[in-house]
Amino acid sequence: MKLLVSRRLPESVMMAAADHFDVTCRPVTTPMDHAECVAALRDFDIILPTLGDAFRAPAFAEVSRPRARLLANFGVGYNHIDVAAARTAGVAVTNTPGAVTDATADIALTLILMTARRAGAGERMLRAGQWAGWHPTQMLGMHVSGRTVCIIGMGRIGQAIARRCHFGFGCKIVYANRSPKAVDFPARQMDMPAALAAADIVVLATPGGAATHHLMGAPEFAAMQPHAIFVNISRGDVVDETALVAALQAGKIAGAGLDVYEFEPKVPQAFIDMENVTLLPHLGTAALDVREDMGRMALDNCIALAQGRALPNPV
Repeated sequence: MKLLVSRRLPESVMMAAADHFDVTCRPVTTPMDHAECVAALRDFDIILPTLGDAFRAPAFAEVSRPRARLLANFGVGYNHIDVAAARTAGVAVTNTPGAVTDATADIALTLILMTARRAGAGERMLRAGQWAGWHPTQMLGMHVSGRTVCIIGMGRIGQAIARRCHFGFGCKIVYANRSPKAVDFPARQMDMPAALAAADIVVLATPGGAATHHLMGAPEFAAMQPHAIFVNISRGDVVDETALVAALQAGKIAGAGLDVYEFEPKVPQAFIDMENVTLLPHLGTAALDVREDMGRMALDNCIALAQGRALPNPV
C-alpha cells in the first residue's frame, strides 16, 4: 500500500514505515496546502498528516472517490481535518492520544514557572549584559506554590497539568469542563467565569476546532484577577489574540505564557514586545522519544488498516 508522510518523522519511525509500506515523504517542513491534500487523497492509500495540513471539507469535495482510506494523524489534535467530511468520503481518521500527554503537561509547567518567575525576561537581561548583581527587589515575580490553578478543559492533558500543580506545588485546583471528572486529587468544578475569577494561574487545555474557537476572549480575560497569569498549550485559535493583547496592555492580567498562536507561525509583534509574555515555538511534544511514540502510534493505525484490523485510535 502507498503511504504518504506529510513531513519527515524521526528516523526510527521512517524506517519502520518503510518495512510495511511503499513510503513517500514530502521533502519540505511546511503544511500541505489544499492542492496537495486533493492530490494525496487521489494518489495514496494511507496518509499520515501532521499539524496544519489542509484536509478540510473543500479537499474532500474535490475528490469524488478518494483512493485514500485513512488519515492517520500525527498528534492528538486534529482540528486541521474535517472529520465529518472525511467520513462522508469513506476516509477514516485516527490520532495519537496518550503519547502526547506528559510532554505537553511538562511544557505547561515550563510556561507557568517561566511566566510567574519572569525567567524569560531575566535571561534576556543577563544575556544583554544588563545584570548588575542581586538585590532584594530585583525582578520580583509570583510564587507558584500554594496558588489556585484553573484548568480550562479537564481531559488527559488538563488532568496531567493539574496533577503536577497539586502534587508538585501544593496548588489548589479548580476547573471548567463540560462534565465532572473523577480525579485522584482535590479539584472543584466551577462554571468558567467563576473558575477564572478564582484563579491565580489559568491554563487552557481544550481541543481546537469550531466548538472552542475564541473560547478565551475579552469577557474571559476581564473575569481574571489582575495579578493572574494565562497559559495556553492547546491550540492558538482557542484564544482571541487581539483580546489577549488588549488585556495585557491594559494590565487586566499580569502575564501570559504561550506555546501556540492563532495564526501560527505568525506571532503578534505586541507579544514579542512585552516582557511579561513568555513565547515558545510550539514545543509541546518536542522530545525525541515522545515524537517517536507518536509516530509509532500513528503507524500502528496504518498497519491495522492494511491488515484489515480495527483501528486502535479512531476519532
